[in-house]
Amino acid sequence: MNNTFKFLTVILLLSSSSFGQEIYKRIDSIIKNNYERNPNIGVSVGFINENKEYYTAYGKLNMESDIDINKNTIFEIASITKILTSNLVAQAVIENKMNLDHLIDDYLPDSYVLHRNIQNKIKISDLASHQSGLKDLDFGKLLELNPQQPLGNVTTKTLSDLVNNSTELIDYGQYRYSTIGYTLLGQILETVYNKSFDELITEKIVDKLQLQNTLTKEFNLENRTTGYNQNGNVQEFLKWNITAPAGLIKSSASDMILFLKVILNEEDVVSKAAKMTEKTFYKKGERELGLGTNIFKDDQNTLYLKSGDSMGQSSIICYNRVENWGIILLLNQRNSKMRQDLLNKIYETVLK
Repeated sequence: MNNTFKFLTVILLLSSSSFGQEIYKRIDSIIKNNYERNPNIGVSVGFINENKEYYTAYGKLNMESDIDINKNTIFEIASITKILTSNLVAQAVIENKMNLDHLIDDYLPDSYVLHRNIQNKIKISDLASHQSGLKDLDFGKLLELNPQQPLGNVTTKTLSDLVNNSTELIDYGQYRYSTIGYTLLGQILETVYNKSFDELITEKIVDKLQLQNTLTKEFNLENRTTGYNQNGNVQEFLKWNITAPAGLIKSSASDMILFLKVILNEEDVVSKAAKMTEKTFYKKGERELGLGTNIFKDDQNTLYLKSGDSMGQSSIICYNRVENWGIILLLNQRNSKMRQDLLNKIYETVLK
């Protein structure tokens, strides 16, 4: 009886491994075909299935380089940063540092003085689910001032002036994508922990998960890609500043898969926090949001995903908790259509 059980266990493990390898081959085929049609756009992809990791990558670090992109190559993950920030927020809730239903008034730094019309209205969860109604940064004007570093002119004073001069909330309770919301969440986290956002993300996620290629202020490493804008011109990596919690983390496919491995298969504070971010905080029509996480449902699956676009790179992360798989796609050019089309094709033809 014992030998029979061992035999069946081995068969199941081999079947699971073969299934994972087959999925990997089909994903690799899609990525390879896309690269052959777009040889100037490098890509790194990580996939995890039942706790097993698979990677594929095509292209060079940049158009002048002979060095291949691999699973450890550094990209801008842009707004995927938001799921890391929301994880920190959820960790703070678990540690009784704050409550998602608490109003932001008592948590903001002293430089913020909310107008009486918007006092005692915005909750922590409103910032994290893009429904605060606060006026956002004007990226069009920022790009005109500095096309390579549009966020370079954003300071603590810029933000406090923007918020303090707001006399009404625009469509409060309705979805409106917000950079300032996540920037404020970063400042709130700094207030409750009395540490910088850089220290918090390093301590509570990077070091805790032993991520080797996830970077904040310093990212000038040899295995870093070059970014290219939509016209194919070189675009600088965005430098660290006050808006970091909204989109300035740099990372790799291997580190993002390690993050997915933890939230899908472990039972620690990072995983528990991730489950909190997956709860629905906004739903209207087909749009459903958790904390920093988009929720997509069809007849068969519930997917959690987040895309990211810097000025010179595009990325997307997606996972299915029930089926225990996750995927990260990183492109070294800003091309939101390509990264979305790739994920859609992989999901529809392989993972669904």
